Amino acid sequence: MFVDTTFRDGHQSLIATRMTTEDILGIIEAVDELGFRALEVWGGATFDVCVRYLNEDPWERIRLVKAKLKNSKTQMLLRGQNLVGYRHYADDVVELFVRKAVENGVEIVRIFDALNDVRNLEKSIEVALKCGAHVQGAISYTVSPVHTVEYFVNYAGELVERGVHSLCIKDMAGLLTPKAAGELVSELKKRYGLPVEVHSHATAGLGELAYITAFQAGADVIDTAFSPFAMATSQPAFETFYHVLSEYVDLPKIDWKKVDSIVRYLWEVRKKYEAYDVKMVTIDHRIIVSQVPGGMYSNLVKQLSEQKMLDKLDEVLEEIPRVRKDLGYPPLVTPTSQIVGVQAVLNVMTGERYAKVTREVKDYVKGLYGKPPAPIDPELVKKILGDEKPIEGRPADYLEPELENRKREIGLLAQSDEDLLIYAILGEVGRQYLRRRYENSLYVDWKLAEEFEGGYPV
Repeated sequence: MFVDTTFRDGHQSLIATRMTTEDILGIIEAVDELGFRALEVWGGATFDVCVRYLNEDPWERIRLVKAKLKNSKTQMLLRGQNLVGYRHYADDVVELFVRKAVENGVEIVRIFDALNDVRNLEKSIEVALKCGAHVQGAISYTVSPVHTVEYFVNYAGELVERGVHSLCIKDMAGLLTPKAAGELVSELKKRYGLPVEVHSHATAGLGELAYITAFQAGADVIDTAFSPFAMATSQPAFETFYHVLSEYVDLPKIDWKKVDSIVRYLWEVRKKYEAYDVKMVTIDHRIIVSQVPGGMYSNLVKQLSEQKMLDKLDEVLEEIPRVRKDLGYPPLVTPTSQIVGVQAVLNVMTGERYAKVTREVKDYVKGLYGKPPAPIDPELVKKILGDEKPIEGRPADYLEPELENRKREIGLLAQSDEDLLIYAILGEVGRQYLRRRYENSLYVDWKLAEEFEGGYPV
């Protein structure tokens, strides 16, 4: 009935993903004893933040967490061809990453694409199925003139054709209304008969309402977080929904004293990261129009604050839906949330729309991220691309295999496939992390290390 998101989306949405592995391990066994279907503990922004900011090995995190769990399955969020990064990776990188994720302890892989372009999911679905993972195909939910119930149901059919075990309505911005939730869940259940999970956010005050009608329409699982990492830009609170849904179905008795101890522990964890806290005390009605998802909102506030531009937040929130419309109504979820968000900030900063265009926007317009849900205005395409033409076909087919080159580049710093993937996905950030990790434990001739072309050293 329940998947807990506290240790992935909960802290990603509320404290910019700063929870450490130590924080998680301090309470994960108590959470496991409550009998969740799964705990979402990996993927999303956690991989990047572990390496970039926490100086932690994300692979060690999933191994340590998996070793603590006896009842709940481990679940991760995977961005299809983007994996856990911010660009499309070649198929050889996708194949190795998915295989290693399952080997290191991931049991359920929720796979989505920001544009709902199924071509961007084919390789990761194929590999995850071969590895024996439960593969959940996720629909990136959004609201626009082209995103109808029929659009989402047809897209779900493409996922089903590729062999997914379950479906997820991934409502990253909290835009799913009660009416839409009921209609969409009902139609998915009727059309395909697979388990349906609903993931929403409380940002605009709609998530809780959507969960109730989704449940009544036949949803099998809902995503919640413990109250210290729930609400605001995160998921609805577990405690509330366990109490509410127990009036409808016969849920197992729960140890509320244990819940209380978990909640108190997590409040102490959240206090440690006050500097990163979104500090949202009520719903934000602007999200209904701007459609900014939870993780994007918290990072947007942080970034504008660092640039001493927080006074421009309202202007940026107004510009985001304009940019989104210009680019063919992409759902706002990584990486398209960053693509749209950064361009909106640039438009506000420069005072002239598209006077300065990011490389990512150019790549998006060129089709390197996939097919936009709606056509982009030809005049804007010409302004951004000039004489270049958008590509046709599957974006990953335009990418050369990467791993052998990455292996030569990183040399001795990569002690395993997992290390190689840290570098392949995060580039220079990954290299600096690997260098810091090994420089205190090994004597390394750095010139030799970076020229090394053999297998992994023992």
